[in-house]
Amino acid sequence: MGESATASAGQEQHLRALEYANRVRLARARMKRKIASGELAVSEVVLSCPWQAYSMSISDLLMSQKRWGRTRCRRLLLSLSIPENKQVGTLTERQRVALAAVLSAKNGATEPKATAPVPLAAHDRALTAA
Repeated sequence: MGESATASAGQEQHLRALEYANRVRLARARMKRKIASGELAVSEVVLSCPWQAYSMSISDLLMSQKRWGRTRCRRLLLSLSIPENKQVGTLTERQRVALAAVLSAKNGATEPKATAPVPLAAHDRALTAA
């Protein structure tokens, strides 16, 4: 009688663990899609460390960006002395800030400017009018 009670409790615990793992997988997939589409910046994820990214490896997170493969990821992490299999939730504050700063700088350099160039003639007129 005692064995059946512990077996059903073990099964319930197993089912809860499976449900949690499925929730994490789905949330990570949503987060990776947002990162790939540009809606969410990896630097924000590194700094805020949401629950779905806590146990995710930093290399998986970085490679969810467009044009980021294993080699580019390794180079960046090697320059910061961060192991590529390190989990996002276990990064120190110094590592978080350094990684976010490098990622923001890289993304800022690759993103096109939102402002349109001012024609030279219009620029000259604005200078002479002032």
